[in-house]
Amino acid sequence: HAVSVLVIACPCALGLATPATLMVGTGLAARRGILVRDAQALEALRTVGLVAFDKTGTLTEGRPRLVRALAAADGPGRGLPDDDLEMTPATCELLTLSASLQVGSEHPLAKAVMAVAQAQGLRLRPVSQVQAVPGRGIEGRWVDDQAASGAATLRLGSTRWLQELGLSAGPLAERAQAQTDAGHSVSWLIREDAGGRQLVGLLAFGDTVKPSAAVAIARLKRHGLRTVMISGDHAGAAAAVARTLGIDEVRAEVLPGDKAEVIRALRRTLPPGQGIAMVGDGINDAPALAAADVGLAMAGPAGGTDVAIETAGLSLMRGDPLQVLEAWALSVQIHRKLVQNLFWAFAYNVVGIPLAAVGFLSPVVAGAAMALSSVSVISNALLLRRWQPPVD
Repeated sequence: HAVSVLVIACPCALGLATPATLMVGTGLAARRGILVRDAQALEALRTVGLVAFDKTGTLTEGRPRLVRALAAADGPGRGLPDDDLEMTPATCELLTLSASLQVGSEHPLAKAVMAVAQAQGLRLRPVSQVQAVPGRGIEGRWVDDQAASGAATLRLGSTRWLQELGLSAGPLAERAQAQTDAGHSVSWLIREDAGGRQLVGLLAFGDTVKPSAAVAIARLKRHGLRTVMISGDHAGAAAAVARTLGIDEVRAEVLPGDKAEVIRALRRTLPPGQGIAMVGDGINDAPALAAADVGLAMAGPAGGTDVAIETAGLSLMRGDPLQVLEAWALSVQIHRKLVQNLFWAFAYNVVGIPLAAVGFLSPVVAGAAMALSSVSVISNALLLRRWQPPVD
């Protein structure tokens, strides 16, 4: 009897239940373009109650284009909707200085400005001491023969920076508001020399929302998940995109270094036992990805930075927001398989050990039952390969 008890009590199936399921699940995820760096992140995704999204490159294509160039010298009446980039002398100066300041920059907005400058055949000027100002924009030193001091500082950045420098939008305020209401990002060019600071003009950028973004948000909400968009953009522009996609909440004008704190604050609003997932693609998103319970890096054609991919537990290689739902649904299915496998692993022992103890099972039968329990667990785990993502 003792031999039968020892054989039937062998915990082989119990030891196989979790790793077998996770191995099949991570392999299935990889085939669907979801790379798993941390298997625990894939299993924990099912407990998420809120999904936070970065905007640019995650919900949008991440390839902005310049849609407006409005020079302060032209006043509010220039740049009508049917002639977005009307090349007045002041507009040419605005674009020339903006492009000169961003030569060599890899930022998507800089590439959009450079594309227009090259198309217009603008002659760029030498700008030195160029540096990025985190959360604000970019600045550099331009030797201007026409300036009284012979040099001027150029700054191109956000509305927040414009206000911090003590300047107002002036006659361009209404036009800038119209751009943000349309979901466009607005950058301001400021020139400072011995005569003081002056507003040169504004550039407005538009980015295309990913075709599947609205569908992904709607399906996540149908499954009971809250959605939040975290963006460094102006509140009006971020709110316009959120309305288009049906996102529940917006946290706008968030500095890169503050995104992780926003994630921690959002976690405190969740019921006990629920976690938060963060979806992002850039260097600025890395702290937030690390602060979330589950980080998902958006890769795909537009590319995710190596820092974001290395920080996140999961990488969505197609760059498709619908993969967030796929990953969540797969996590739920993996958990179900884990529970089923643990049930079978314990069921054989719960039934077999008492029978072996009273002499109803011989060592041969006990060995066969033990082997059958392992086969049951492996077979059930392999059935996970037939899983398909939800289409509702």
